[in-house]
Amino acid sequence: MNQLLAMRAFVRLVETGSFSRTADHLALPRSTVSKLIIDLEKHLGTRLLNRTTRAVAATSDGLEYYSHAVRLIAEVDSVDRALRGKKVKPSGHLRVDAPASFATCLLIPALADFHREYPDITIALGISDRTVNIVGEGVDCAIRAGSLNEMTMVGRRLAELQYVTCAAPGYLERMGTPSSPADLEKNHAHTAYFFAATGKLDPMIFEMGDHRYEVADCAFSTNDGNGLLEMILSGLGIGQHLRRCVQPHLDSGELVAILEGWTRPPLPLHIVYPPNRHPNARLSVFIGWAIQKFGDGAPAR
Repeated sequence: MNQLLAMRAFVRLVETGSFSRTADHLALPRSTVSKLIIDLEKHLGTRLLNRTTRAVAATSDGLEYYSHAVRLIAEVDSVDRALRGKKVKPSGHLRVDAPASFATCLLIPALADFHREYPDITIALGISDRTVNIVGEGVDCAIRAGSLNEMTMVGRRLAELQYVTCAAPGYLERMGTPSSPADLEKNHAHTAYFFAATGKLDPMIFEMGDHRYEVADCAFSTNDGNGLLEMILSGLGIGQHLRRCVQPHLDSGELVAILEGWTRPPLPLHIVYPPNRHPNARLSVFIGWAIQKFGDGAPAR
């Protein structure tokens, strides 16, 4: 039995609760993962897992073994990286999840640069504004928009993205340009984002000095950032979106920025990953590259 491989399989199995996801992550047949766990239990002389047709959960002995195994694997990986040094470039597979607008407007166009620098790393990119279960869905890291409320995750600050209030030229020709947030609320159609988990509408926010104004109703709303952009482009109403995502449309004249004397608090972005998963070389370089590429000091696209 390859004890280190069996230990890795057990750790990932505890984290995902799934033989299939563990097999996918380790690029092994499911039957091999099952045999590794059986052999590990025989070697240790104790049952590590309780198995049912629906779920896999660690026993009390399994949880104790898991806490030691996580540390040992991290130490082995650390020594391995130190000995291999910089001569060997990181390789392997990463599963990354990101919000729709960030993924399509910023991340995907930049991935060619990442691939040129790290050609031996493959990436599976999950695109969704849904908050994924990082451990349960076998995700290595996720980019989170908004305040970081997941106390069980390690978070690295990526950037703060500025908003712009904008509309399609055709809409402004039909309805005119609002002179203030109050004018916008009273006399114009609005497009907005709503949170899929709660159905709660994300209001348009306008700030100037000590003044704050919220527009909390809308004619059209969506739970997808790309969908919101398409609504604004289609002339369905005025909306607020991330400036770095809509800048090409502002440059081309497809959208027009309005009420620029008013601002909205920026949207913070973080990269998060489980604290008990020591960042491997490929995850470490991806995080470092993303911070350098999209951080506040990076040039706007």
